[in-house]
Amino acid sequence: MRSSDVVVEPETSAREARVARAGLLSLLLLSCGHFCVDLYSGALGALQPLLVRQFRMTLTDAGILGGLLVFSSSVMQLAYGYLSDRFPTRLFTALGPAVAGVFISSLGLAPGYGWLLLMVWLGGAGIATFHPQASAKAALGREEKRARAMAIFISSGTLGFASGPTYFSLVSGWLGLERTYWAALPGLVISTLLTAFLPWGLSGKSKVASRMNWRPLLGVWKPLAILYALVFIRSIVQVTFAQFIPLYLHLERGYSVARANYTLSLYLACGAVGGFVGGHLADRFGGRVVILISMLASVPFLGLFLFSQGLLSVLGLLVGGLILLFTIPVNVVMAQELAPGQAGTVSALMMGFAWGMAGLVFIPLTGRISDLFSIHQALMVLVGFPIIGFWLALRLPK
Repeated sequence: MRSSDVVVEPETSAREARVARAGLLSLLLLSCGHFCVDLYSGALGALQPLLVRQFRMTLTDAGILGGLLVFSSSVMQLAYGYLSDRFPTRLFTALGPAVAGVFISSLGLAPGYGWLLLMVWLGGAGIATFHPQASAKAALGREEKRARAMAIFISSGTLGFASGPTYFSLVSGWLGLERTYWAALPGLVISTLLTAFLPWGLSGKSKVASRMNWRPLLGVWKPLAILYALVFIRSIVQVTFAQFIPLYLHLERGYSVARANYTLSLYLACGAVGGFVGGHLADRFGGRVVILISMLASVPFLGLFLFSQGLLSVLGLLVGGLILLFTIPVNVVMAQELAPGQAGTVSALMMGFAWGMAGLVFIPLTGRISDLFSIHQALMVLVGFPIIGFWLALRLPK
């Protein structure tokens, strides 16, 4: 053994240990931030009845408010992903929870409907700025088990989204709508922690682009397009079910409003578990296999929800939602591996932009079909979409 080998190996091991510790701390902080920021993303539904009464809104006004939040928090993620790739500052990530928390929690203080729209837009901007850069950094510094790390990060956000209605129902019930600004405290705390302790630049192998370079994206446009289509299809079912399950259970199955919302929370929580399980399976069997299983196996369970009653129906919904969301971390990691220099942009494309576009198009469309026929028939149509996803997934590179 040469003397140089004795010197290099301990230095290399020490550097790798530092990177591993920094990566673990980064994943922990970003996962907490994701839970927190999506807590505010799920708040508007719980606050809508109170806002409608206080501001004397029509249902059309309420729909505009919800659509504006989807656009600001989800569709705009693509623009913020581009900016985060071009300007490598941690502020996109660190300030997101605080901005979302302050504006969403303070809606009861708005002096009028116009101000309400502005505050929802700004709160959505805080949500949107966090996601692209945070998802790009969640698995940074990890050469192995990147899908599992991404699953932890994304599942944290899904749990936050599922907890949002309950959290804001408790705060508004205890303090009243005018004092729900106290609900901003978690966002302020996590933004302080992210600013102070979030590691930056964990790996020299993944350099952030100083400007947008379309060439790497054009070189992999076909698999990226397939991945985007798969996320879009999954989001059609995920988002629209989340929007209409309470109405469906209440109007067509006679559930109380509380029981219907509790079922929705279970559905969303199972989706969070599904994302974690999917990331683990992807590390073991590969992303393509997990996507194929998710698209095909979710259909019979979601069908069981619609064509059975009682506990069996609810179990079908929960298992179907769990399997459907296997693919959340898988799609993001595969896209980042295809275009590592534009990780923020492709992360935004595969997360918020696809989710937001699916919601903007299919939530109103499903509502219209429900008016013409029934919510049951509208949901039946949605259950067939993952079969199209299975056919598309067969065309992913092996």
